[in-house]
Amino acid sequence: MRVGLWIEGQLGAPVEEVVRQVSAAAEAGYARAWIGEVGSWDPLTLLAVVGRHVREIEVGTAIVRTYPRHPLALAAQALTVQAATGNRLVLGLGPSHAPIIENEYGQSFAAPGRNMREYLSALTPLLRGESVAYHGESWTAVGGIGVAGADAPPVLVSALGPVMLRVAGELADGTITAWAGPPTIGDMVRPALERAAAGAGRRSPAVVASVCVCVTADPDGARRWVNETFGRAGELPSYRAVLDREGLAGPGGAVVAGDETAVERGLRRFADAGATEILVIPVGTAQEKTRTVQTLGSLAPSLHAG
Repeated sequence: MRVGLWIEGQLGAPVEEVVRQVSAAAEAGYARAWIGEVGSWDPLTLLAVVGRHVREIEVGTAIVRTYPRHPLALAAQALTVQAATGNRLVLGLGPSHAPIIENEYGQSFAAPGRNMREYLSALTPLLRGESVAYHGESWTAVGGIGVAGADAPPVLVSALGPVMLRVAGELADGTITAWAGPPTIGDMVRPALERAAAGAGRRSPAVVASVCVCVTADPDGARRWVNETFGRAGELPSYRAVLDREGLAGPGGAVVAGDETAVERGLRRFADAGATEILVIPVGTAQEKTRTVQTLGSLAPSLHAG
């Protein structure tokens, strides 16, 4: 099981600070540095810059939103990052949520599963350098993208329900989960992906589990911090369904928190459930986040070996 790190400095920090944090993640032993779309930097543009400065670590998006990006445009962006970084990108994408897509972009969020199936049907051939002439209900894409020195990046889909998991297994290389604990990954995510991938003749999919982690003497305090900071996540239908499945009142219940031994034990449960990578999201006070980043960096080799 690999260990990647969510880069907190992306939240409006100068580019130089993001580069510093990614460099520190590489030195600490993390396999990947992940950046998402959070109302600040464009993640792909930022990763193209960061990847030119820090060459010792893979980079990934968790996630970029599909609705605002035409498949031809996203293919051009992703392949440009591949060329700039020496083919170290993992492209994580997803539909986002109805309040964002409808209220901010003014687009319909109807049938996100069908929308994603059409999107990937156009995108993945484009990433392989093929020309497409795709005409669907939601997307039309005609043309091709050629970027010298760029390989097709692995594509991961944010998938938490049966429809999206089937799409991810059939058309992508795996999934990135959010708020899903070992029971959900082991009982639903991993089996659904494997069935879909096998039926499509694809190899075993990756499961990147995004996990809020805090190495701390005050686990309850860390959970309160997450509930206060990310409490609205529990109001979004896809996240609410996962939390209900886990029997959790709020996102704080999904945190892996405690001392070094407790955190390592908690993360190994994700590997046992079928996760292939932990995407560590450090939470808590500034001191706790620093301790968490340092601890998980030192544990990364043993978790990978395990």
